[in-house]
Amino acid sequence: MRSTSNRAILVIAVLTMSFVSGTSVAIGQTTPTLSVNAGSVRQAINPDIYGMLGGAHQLNSTLAAELKVPNVRFGGDAATRYNWTIGATCDGADFWFVCQSFPTVDSMVTNYRGAYSGTHILSTIPIIPWIASTSAATCSYPVSVYGAQQSTNVVNGVNCGNGVSSGGSKIVDSNLALNMTANNTTIQRNWVTHLVATFGSAASGGVNYYQLDNEPGGWSNTHRDAEPTQPDYGTITTLGESYATAIKSVDPTAKVFGPSDFEQWGWCANNPSGSTTKCAGQYYLQQFAAYDAAHGSRTLDCFDEHYIVGDSSSIANSFAQVRNYWDTTYNPGTSLNNFLGGPLEMIPRFQNWVATYYPGTCIAMSEYEVQHTGNSLADALVLADALGVFGYYGLQLANLYDRVNSTDPEAYTFRMYRNYDGAGSQFGDTSVSSISSDATESQLSVYGATRSSDKALTIMVINKTASAIQTSLSIANFDSTGNAAIYTYSNANVNKIVLGTASVTSNSIQYSFPGYSATLFILTGGAKTAPAPPTGLAAQVQ
Repeated sequence: MRSTSNRAILVIAVLTMSFVSGTSVAIGQTTPTLSVNAGSVRQAINPDIYGMLGGAHQLNSTLAAELKVPNVRFGGDAATRYNWTIGATCDGADFWFVCQSFPTVDSMVTNYRGAYSGTHILSTIPIIPWIASTSAATCSYPVSVYGAQQSTNVVNGVNCGNGVSSGGSKIVDSNLALNMTANNTTIQRNWVTHLVATFGSAASGGVNYYQLDNEPGGWSNTHRDAEPTQPDYGTITTLGESYATAIKSVDPTAKVFGPSDFEQWGWCANNPSGSTTKCAGQYYLQQFAAYDAAHGSRTLDCFDEHYIVGDSSSIANSFAQVRNYWDTTYNPGTSLNNFLGGPLEMIPRFQNWVATYYPGTCIAMSEYEVQHTGNSLADALVLADALGVFGYYGLQLANLYDRVNSTDPEAYTFRMYRNYDGAGSQFGDTSVSSISSDATESQLSVYGATRSSDKALTIMVINKTASAIQTSLSIANFDSTGNAAIYTYSNANVNKIVLGTASVTSNSIQYSFPGYSATLFILTGGAKTAPAPPTGLAAQVQ
């Protein structure tokens, strides 16, 4: 239950994914009830929350066209040392520090805009001091130079090492010029100039968003050949300010995202000595606000961070981890919880940081992924829950990092939000009050939204247990015109979303939600209050 939130939507969507048939909730659990109030509007849902990673062929254009994917990202570790002038990059520790050719942003824009003309583009701008200097398949730690290493991989005839000696010592790259060249703002300014010349400015349909590198808090690990000593956030912020200014000098209509750091500790680590803030993310906002005030214009538009959702240890734990996004009471007792002095409450925390240090900055998550449990349907449900949270709590952009194929359960999760009937129908675009009486939402979650195109009400209900749950869904401030259509994705047919109906009696639906399920209700009619207009980043780009 989100007691401090008002959740209601004019489209009722319930995703149903079932692994185990069941008839009741577990012994000792109280059966939760659900309610949606279409008259209690929260905010516009930015479609950019349904984004995916587009670079390096993570998302095929056919699925992108079907889903009308709202935004795709050129990012990840490989983007940090990308050199646009030669179409090459140097991978990090995750791929033996190999430098090689890499798909261009030009090809990504052409590919995904060809699939769906409305797709927004998010491109990473390297701010690290070194980028690739060659497209030939080379690497930073060839065995022929540095000797035996703990892990090796032969790439195009070159035996590349992982930069760790057989004795366990990290090797210092003694010849950076072998495969890298110094990065600078002129190189990146010229790249943005090229993109504007090729595709137009952001305002005229070009590249919409730029992020300031990828996970700079981990450079000394992932890119330790180029940056063996980790810079603190004093350096990272100064670099970000310089490169953000370069971007805006070419295209002031583009939106800049940063710091795009990784997972929990990345938000708080590397805070410079003398900082008055607890976490590096706070310092980053504070410093950008001061920089922009001194220069008379905004260079940082979105506070952007990364996060892995879920827990591979169990399905229940994986669902529980979604609470880290929103729940002001959830404290699993991790070292970061102890450091913060309580719950992670990621989205509310970031919203508070923005309100305190740089009001008007949007909140984005340009990379997240689902920690897989080994049960692909459960993973898809965790994703469905996360997408519901993003819309309900006002996240402005999110990109799934997982590779999604058209037949994967996660693809059906996106279909439930973006194309549940195969005809392009989508979940609502204005969030409304939606409440589960299950305070921890360990059994049922519900997300409601109204749809401006036809005034429908959509409601997404997710059963996170192995047993079916028979309960009621009450609807307030919505004039329904008959039965609700139900679109179900479940273990009964993992290759199809199945259509059904449910009767609405006295503003209530009695329904049995299958175990491990998600079910989408569509109610036609109209809300008794007008939906709120788009705000924030959504209003700026739509």
